[in-house]
Amino acid sequence: MSTLIGQGGMGQVWTAYDQRLDRRVAVKLLRPDKVTGPDSQDADELRRRFVRECRVTAQVDHPGLVTVHDAGSEGEDLYLVMQYVDGADLADHLAEHEPYPWHWAVAVAAQLCAVLSAVHAVPIVHRDLKPRNVMVRQDGTVTVLDLGVASVLDTDTTRLTHTGSPIGSPAYMAPEQAMGGAVGPYTDLYALGVLLHELLSGNVPFAGSTALGVLHRHLYEPPLPLRRLRPEVPDALESLVLRLLAKDPQDRPASAQAVYEELLPLLPPRGPHTGGPLDPTRPFLRPHAPWPDRAVTPAPRPEPPTAEAGGHHDVATAVDEVKRLLGEGRITQAVDILGAILPAAAAQHGEHSPVVRTLRKQYAATLMDDGQYRRALPELRRLADERAAEAGPADPQSLRFRYDAAQCLEQLGEPAAALTEYRALLPYFENRFAENPYAAADPDLPFELRRRIGHLLLALGDRAAAHDTLLRLLHDAERRHGPGHPLPGEVRRTLQWLGQVHG
Repeated sequence: MSTLIGQGGMGQVWTAYDQRLDRRVAVKLLRPDKVTGPDSQDADELRRRFVRECRVTAQVDHPGLVTVHDAGSEGEDLYLVMQYVDGADLADHLAEHEPYPWHWAVAVAAQLCAVLSAVHAVPIVHRDLKPRNVMVRQDGTVTVLDLGVASVLDTDTTRLTHTGSPIGSPAYMAPEQAMGGAVGPYTDLYALGVLLHELLSGNVPFAGSTALGVLHRHLYEPPLPLRRLRPEVPDALESLVLRLLAKDPQDRPASAQAVYEELLPLLPPRGPHTGGPLDPTRPFLRPHAPWPDRAVTPAPRPEPPTAEAGGHHDVATAVDEVKRLLGEGRITQAVDILGAILPAAAAQHGEHSPVVRTLRKQYAATLMDDGQYRRALPELRRLADERAAEAGPADPQSLRFRYDAAQCLEQLGEPAAALTEYRALLPYFENRFAENPYAAADPDLPFELRRRIGHLLLALGDRAAAHDTLLRLLHDAERRHGPGHPLPGEVRRTLQWLGQVHG
């Protein structure tokens, strides 16, 4: 029997029963037509991206993240099968404990920092951190939900809808996210600041009767210092929340780890726990203590998986297996087989043979599609260098490998290195446009390079250069596409925000 346990504008969450493994699970159903419109052809693209994002985020291993069991589509619905968490979501927890003890808020935030630090290392940005996406378990530990779902419903989908309206939760949305700019770990830290402010004051810092009104306040109004609302809140905690809510990402704390270090002196020391269930300070008072206080039979250890690729597979058989897996969307398994057969293929055919080169291209592309940017980067660099040595630095394939490598650098949180590479690539794509088949297939690729350069300059704090780069891009994009095209509209919104925040 299924029970509805939550719903919102994009879908519903149900409890369900896994008959095969005899356990209760939670199933989230999302309706693509709620995002893209009932007649949009972009619903199929949304389904593909949803499954991919769920696959990437399922690889993040942290006890503070809900376990994802399955994801896919059925009819008009996208579904996500998750571990069922016994507890209360943070919104209900706050409603049942007014005023929320400030040391509870610190304990929740510290646990969230541990989760975000692991997520950002992948790197993934949650994009929709809010109380409804945080569960407090019976033993006081905090679990984060919906990792990866918001990234599908965020800025890229905004472009798909051609509405210019950001998808997400306006009350928790950072200024750069609202403007369709580059999101990063700093975006989640802003949402953490909103969440902390709400726990400590009972209300979000910026409210309004319309979504646009809320976003306007995020962009232009300063938050009210917490001690004016609750004088017992420590000075250090008020200061931290104000810095988390800084309009400029450069003025926020450097990382989730840095936020944790500031919260650490405010956490309760180890000692006896006299509270009841759902107390988020309990994990700090009694670390790793059993809950409830009775022995629990450990789960049986699973058998190690058998290798899909190895000596019993020849290269041709393994290649056929990879094609089948990719056709079924089983990218992670395909990556493992490709990585395992490359040494055997090199020994059989030669390191620089066409067969091995093709396999390595497939390996790098599949790593990128699987979100494994750290592993894809050296493969792409090697492919680019080898191709350039053979055909020259302007070779289209070499340039494309370098472009993909620069995207990896950007995803890995290395904006300076990514910026250097994009700048080096831009003259090739602009000056040799007619000779470059990749550019001919995507005539807006030079524009995309310039947009990325502008956002990276902004992320690095060079606002004047970012403004000049994006302003020139706006003029050129309007000349080619007209002012109503999504690209000029997006650039124009970023420039407006940049002028208001730093004017």
